[in-house]
Amino acid sequence: MIAENDIVFLDFWAAWCGPCRAFAPVFERASEAHPDIVFGKVDTDIERALAAAFQIRSIPTLMIFRAGILVFSQPGALNAPQLDQLIDAVRALDMDVVRAEIARADQEAEVVR
Repeated sequence: MIAENDIVFLDFWAAWCGPCRAFAPVFERASEAHPDIVFGKVDTDIERALAAAFQIRSIPTLMIFRAGILVFSQPGALNAPQLDQLIDAVRALDMDVVRAEIARADQEAEVVR
């Protein structure tokens, strides 16, 4: 799903989590308002291996991918204006600049090794 779509928002949550339940309607409304973005929910109780692969330590956690690159990851529930601001920021990213920054960081990491 991440590789096949330009923008993907993943909400890692669990049914017993109060902040997760509070964030759910905000996430749902955003998904309805932005049909060009993929909004997915990952129940961490059911998808334990997936949550572990993404190193989820706290829920809710929102992860955002753009062009297959993780561009945002943060635990905690957001309100609607905060989520709208994130959507606008992710749309505005210049992915050529992001890729160049990643390449530079990788080169610097190689020098340190």
